[in-house]
Amino acid sequence: QVQLVESGGGLVQPGGSLRLSCAASGMVFSMFDMGWYRQVPGKERELVAQITSGYRTKYVDSVQGRFTISRDNAKKTVYLQMNSLKPEDTAVYYCNAAVTEYRYWGQGTQVIVST
Repeated sequence: QVQLVESGGGLVQPGGSLRLSCAASGMVFSMFDMGWYRQVPGKERELVAQITSGYRTKYVDSVQGRFTISRDNAKKTVYLQMNSLKPEDTAVYYCNAAVTEYRYWGQGTQVIVST
């Protein structure tokens, strides 16, 4: 079955960097659009960044210029490089894979930006 396993979260000071990884299995990775979402308690999950199967990318305005999404189809992995982190980036970050009507989620990785 499809599995998405995120890693790379943690505690970082404001202005710092983290790189999240999402390793996929059980799927033809190259066919899927991949995305990173985040959620804080009491709020809806929001799309942070997306990279399509054709390598087109899009970002939510609040992370534009600070975050970079990329994918390695050979490794079946999608990355989110997060720079200049702010306290408001604190959230649980989820990896998402989507193709046609099918959507899959990872278990999430916590990112805390704090002094």
